Amino acid sequence: KKRTSTYFIKCNDLILNLKRAKLENRLENRLKHYAKYKLLIIDEIGYLPIDAEDAKLFFQLIDMRYEQKSTILTTNASFKTWGDIFQDPKIANAILDRVLHHATVVNIIGDSYRLKDHFNKENTKQGDK
Repeated sequence: KKRTSTYFIKCNDLILNLKRAKLENRLENRLKHYAKYKLLIIDEIGYLPIDAEDAKLFFQLIDMRYEQKSTILTTNASFKTWGDIFQDPKIANAILDRVLHHATVVNIIGDSYRLKDHFNKENTKQGDK
């Protein structure tokens, strides 16, 4: 079987790892670590604030992977709000420019599957009474 090297990480964990690496003068090595995977999945962009300095670290990774490797980003935030998420509209635009250039955007509309499962359990419990 042929396998694709894949790495999954939540956005906040990624940012924390990049910040730590920068403080320890290992940023280039950490960026190369994330850049080596054929597929990088970054989950939950925009759930926690990303300050302008952290946005620059995120941009460096996206730029390093641009047109080289595949990246999947998950978010509930529309692209219009990315300037607020990254607290720097210029960096947000530069990230989006690279991310969307060859992208396939999949919009999923509907209720959260986690909440759906919760409400189904609640309805089942109420039906048992």
